[in-house]
Amino acid sequence: RFSRIEALDELLPADRFIRAPIRYASAFLAGKAYARYRRRGGPRLSPLPDFFIGAHVAVANLRLLTRDPRRYRNYFSHLVLIAPQRSAH
Repeated sequence: RFSRIEALDELLPADRFIRAPIRYASAFLAGKAYARYRRRGGPRLSPLPDFFIGAHVAVANLRLLTRDPRRYRNYFSHLVLIAPQRSAH
């Protein structure tokens, strides 16, 4: 939703949010999680970015801020998730 990277940087400042390239081990773990998803009947739609994010966080031993914790809990159960509750407005 951001038209300029500077706008995103204002919302997620580099001094508070880590920006790191994905490691080979993370890519492998993402593939394994996605394979489990497919075996469980997940549609062929490409949810792969969520798997890359979850794997990257797992390998780097970080915490993940998400508004959609369900998939991360299903496929990366050991992650520490920060999942703000949605209001009922």
